[in-house]
Amino acid sequence: MSKPRRQEQEEASEEITEVAKDILRMQLPIMLPGLGHVNMYALVDDDGAAVIDPGLPGESTWNAITDRLKQAGLEPRHIHTVFITHSHPDHFGGAVRIHKESGARIVAHRAFHFGGPAGGHKRHGTGGEHDGHAHGHGDGDHHVEASVDDLVAHMELLERDRRRAQNPLWRIRSALKRMTTPAPWRGRGETASFREGFRFLAYATFGRSRFVPPVTHHVEHGDVLRLAGREWFVQHTPGHTADHICLHDPDTGAFLSGDHVLPSITPHIGGVSYLADPLKSFFYSLDRVGEIQGVELALPAHGHPFDDLAGRAQAIKEHHHERLDEIRGIAREIGRADVNSFMKRLFRERSWGEMAESETYAHLEHMRLEGMAEAHRDDKGRLVYDI
Repeated sequence: MSKPRRQEQEEASEEITEVAKDILRMQLPIMLPGLGHVNMYALVDDDGAAVIDPGLPGESTWNAITDRLKQAGLEPRHIHTVFITHSHPDHFGGAVRIHKESGARIVAHRAFHFGGPAGGHKRHGTGGEHDGHAHGHGDGDHHVEASVDDLVAHMELLERDRRRAQNPLWRIRSALKRMTTPAPWRGRGETASFREGFRFLAYATFGRSRFVPPVTHHVEHGDVLRLAGREWFVQHTPGHTADHICLHDPDTGAFLSGDHVLPSITPHIGGVSYLADPLKSFFYSLDRVGEIQGVELALPAHGHPFDDLAGRAQAIKEHHHERLDEIRGIAREIGRADVNSFMKRLFRERSWGEMAESETYAHLEHMRLEGMAEAHRDDKGRLVYDI
């Protein structure tokens, strides 16, 4: 008997709905594992509209955008602002075309950057040998505030790479390095497949400008944007990505949560990140969002609007703590093991792959950095963990 479909997996409805005053929910179709739509929100004002997260690149998305706008009496030329919550293609794919059609400003976090960390800077567990001891946060100092300092340092690295990425030669070198460098948990010679590497190289050299938008207005935590006739505060919420941001309107209690807080599934937390400990940063930003007073309506990027933002943020934290407990249980059964071995116990077979490995790695590294595990490389160069 199959499990009931989660609301984030529902196919995109062609109907638009006004979910709050001057805020229209427009569902765009996507074909990604575990997802059936992305919500593009249109915030309507006297000058036209701002849109949040305009879907994947491609004609099917563009046709859906123009159809949804038409139902609201709008056209692409009426869009004056595109707000991007984070650097995943299902959230920024339509921005380039909108910008060409209307000249809309494109707003994203100042460190918005598509692509993983480049070479030249390492975080614990992604480069050289582990010495078997926890570093940074794992020396008995578990103050959560430390993640803010880490975040600032890693945002500077993101900003550096964002600027470098404007240089085509740097993009080619980065793509070649990605083709030949294994994921940090893998051993020597376990590189990306030729097909995957060639596709990334082709994107880096020819395809980037076609769908990665030129961000015209960079924002940071605490900045204020005037949209739909009222002031929205930018909330920096790293975890799912290092550059994830949300928007909060204190006057109406609306909160645009992007992928940070979803109604019935938890966002992917990858281990390869500029963040020293992506899971810890995610916990930190979930706590900060849960503390916001007066939120009456959360508007997620996938799934339906919901009202208990703080409760849902806490439930997502509890899910990840349960996952950490599962890893402890797996370790008692199998002992010292590599990331792939933990991943195959933690996830169903249909989910096995690099994303599941990356999320498993994020949890294992969190445990190591918190002093709950040790790690070293085996004779094949793979990371193995003792818990």
